[in-house]
Amino acid sequence: MIGRDQELRALRGLLAQTAKGQGGASLIHGTAGVGKTALLSTVGADAATSGFRVLRTSGVETEQWLPFAALHLLLQPVAGGINRLPGPHRLALNGAFGAADTDPQVFRVGLAALELLADIADRQPLLLLVDDLQWIDSSSLEVLRFVARRTGDLAILVIGAARTHSPTSYSPSIHPDLNLDPLGRRESAQLLDAGAPDLSAAMRALILERAAGNPLALVELPKAAQGVDAQMDDLPLTQRLEAAFAARTDSVSRECRTFLLALAAEPNSPVDRLLAVSGRICGSVVCVEVLQEAVDAGLISLVGRAPEFRHPLMRSAIYTRAAVTDRLATHRALAAVLEGTPDRQLFHLAASTIGPDADLAARLEQYADTVRARGKVAAAVPALRQAAELVDDARRRTSILIRAVELASEINDRVNTQLLLGRADMSELGPLERARIMVVSDKAAFEPDDPNGRIKEMIAATAGAFDAGGTDIAENLLWRTAARCFFQDGDAEVRAAASAELERWQPDPEAPLVLTVRAYTQPYRFGADVIGRLQGFEPDRDDGRILHFLGSGSMVLGDVGRATQYLSSAAAVWRSQGRLGLLARSLAGAWPRVYLGQLDRAREESAEGIRLAEETDEWIVWLGVKATAALVAALRGEAEAAAQAIRELRAHSLFPGMPFATVMAQQVDGLLFLFAGRPAEAYEALARAFDPADPHYHSVSRWLLAPDLADAAVAAGTVDEARELLADLPQLARDLPTEMMAVAQAYTRVVLDPEGATEEQYTAALAEVPSTWTLSRARLQLHHGRWLRRQRRNVDARNPLRLARDEFDRIGAAPLAEMAREQLRAAGESSGQRRANTSEQLSAQEKQIAELASQGLSNREIGQRLFISHRTVGAHLYRIYPRLGITGRGRLAAALAALDEGQSATRAQGVSG
Repeated sequence: MIGRDQELRALRGLLAQTAKGQGGASLIHGTAGVGKTALLSTVGADAATSGFRVLRTSGVETEQWLPFAALHLLLQPVAGGINRLPGPHRLALNGAFGAADTDPQVFRVGLAALELLADIADRQPLLLLVDDLQWIDSSSLEVLRFVARRTGDLAILVIGAARTHSPTSYSPSIHPDLNLDPLGRRESAQLLDAGAPDLSAAMRALILERAAGNPLALVELPKAAQGVDAQMDDLPLTQRLEAAFAARTDSVSRECRTFLLALAAEPNSPVDRLLAVSGRICGSVVCVEVLQEAVDAGLISLVGRAPEFRHPLMRSAIYTRAAVTDRLATHRALAAVLEGTPDRQLFHLAASTIGPDADLAARLEQYADTVRARGKVAAAVPALRQAAELVDDARRRTSILIRAVELASEINDRVNTQLLLGRADMSELGPLERARIMVVSDKAAFEPDDPNGRIKEMIAATAGAFDAGGTDIAENLLWRTAARCFFQDGDAEVRAAASAELERWQPDPEAPLVLTVRAYTQPYRFGADVIGRLQGFEPDRDDGRILHFLGSGSMVLGDVGRATQYLSSAAAVWRSQGRLGLLARSLAGAWPRVYLGQLDRAREESAEGIRLAEETDEWIVWLGVKATAALVAALRGEAEAAAQAIRELRAHSLFPGMPFATVMAQQVDGLLFLFAGRPAEAYEALARAFDPADPHYHSVSRWLLAPDLADAAVAAGTVDEARELLADLPQLARDLPTEMMAVAQAYTRVVLDPEGATEEQYTAALAEVPSTWTLSRARLQLHHGRWLRRQRRNVDARNPLRLARDEFDRIGAAPLAEMAREQLRAAGESSGQRRANTSEQLSAQEKQIAELASQGLSNREIGQRLFISHRTVGAHLYRIYPRLGITGRGRLAAALAALDEGQSATRAQGVSG
């Protein structure tokens, strides 16, 4: 290759890493003809020479609506290994490839594909080459992204190539993307001269000018030099190349042109089928000699026994520049020979039709209903899309498109959801359709602008759907409306309006949806009632949706203990079903765990939540779990990690319009200032979260920051100002009697009265803070010890300070533990050195794996639980054992327990001074 030395070095470096068992993924992107396919071919040849197994697939425009089409092509050479997989993985892949009545969850297919590939890579390093990612069907793309994100401990390298538009839609973000630019003048001349040394000087200069550094143009335009004339000057380069390719078919026979058009329309069809189709169109037998004719013309190559166009532009050139009558005849002929595959047959029948065709549209709708009933949602979407194109009535067309949009949204296909939304005629929407579209658009793209205006629109659409008899869609939309009231902290007017719409329905006050909507919209009005009704509520533990409703509703009220229980149960349901997007949402339960002192669990769950939210494009969830991860890092004393997480959080486009996240970011900033000994800046940062005019204000979540504000105020000498900010706390705590409000009131009442506090007040405050809020209780004990020291009662101060130190050590709150040690030293007692706990020796995922392995789970069981390969689990355990000083999993439980016991023993070594 000429002019691609830097890119080849980078890719060969990835191959070398992968051969050592350190895989990854990278995306090559650039304009058509810039050399992506050639670069993939060169790297593939290098890999094969180096002992890699190379698997290939590519996207095709005509197949981008067919579920798992590209994945099927990729795994065909290794399909024999599917039957050797464990049952669940075997069923998932067979289901994806049509051997089951229902479609499996896409991430179950992803895990099954990962295990199949990992088993191969255990014997031989593996390279996956994926060309034209922009045309890959969405199901395959999700699986490839899933695999690509999990190759770090495997000898698997994934390299994809895509056109430059929207590379972020395809990039797995494992290694930096490679952007291919046009060749420079010197390299362009070198490439042109290598392929066409006999060009005249004038023609050489003309081609160099018009190719503009595009390698494909430099190779192909000289072959059609006679066609490079002034008439092509106004064409974009891609169209010039297509014209040159199409002109090359003029020299081949009619039978060969017919075969090439059939191949362009059905690229992955067997050769005998393509020859049969060509014979139908030509009216005579078409023999295999046409393949050699196409090869000789430089249009196709043979990969094994399968013909492939030498470049995707050749396929599009032959198809788009064929006569319309020839294209229609080809699709009709293909439909005639595809009776055994109704989805492909209907596709070609639709493609062979010009103008409306009500009967065919009805057949496509019927097919969509049939496969939908069998659970094959992904196959129903393209059928409905084509049905809509064949319908003349605008209202019916829009109705069909809405069905397609809903199904695409159901399988989390955000790209096609947006494409289909763009085709719907919004002027033709009735009240039910308008509400359905609003639900889907809310899932597909949560727009942060003008939150109160958007909430009003959603309330109006909810009312219209309910009045039109669409209770289910109205409930779904009202829940989403209420959620916005929390996430975007809607004003009092829209909160009241959303609540009033619910009341208009005269709902069952015990219904989980009703409890959740009331919690989200008017917590100070309904909070006490909701908490009371939840006391004796017994939900179905297998209903993840209801559990999530109740957990999220409890969380926004500040009923932290109940929120953690419900969301943990919901997460278990979604995990067992392989529904990663919903699992990411329920892992938001990591946030309340912080206040229960469960920093290790919060760290593990927020780290997993971040990975899954990125993978499933759940960006609102990402804001929450990212902020939680930052908060945990700050409390653990990992200042740089916390600051970096907050920088990433603030850089996200959704962040400014999401007060539920901005208030958490401000909390982290305040704690970092406080732990760094900068109390004035800490107070200033935290006080902003209590200013209604500040973008970091949240009308409910601010109360979680009240203890932090009190600590900063005492340290900064701004106690009076802090009391003013908290003036409405007593009344609001009566209106909303949750754990959050009780802790805020008890903590600030005693801490913000350093001169007037008494022993009895500290005792009363500790009694009011729930026993499960161990972090806040330890912080109160730290204040109690400080107060006793100010009373010159050093001996009495030691006990609460020891309790605080020990609890901070236990939960891993290093900065607070150091504060307690300083106070103990000042009180005349030294402390033993704190011993690192398991969470400091292991990453969040490693700790998850170690704990699951210590409970007796096999590597495969752990992999299925965490959605990683069992071989990745093994690689993690291989690194974990020496860190814990053991040689095998049989001693894991004892090693983990010994660390915790060692911490306790270290704490007990404090010596009185």
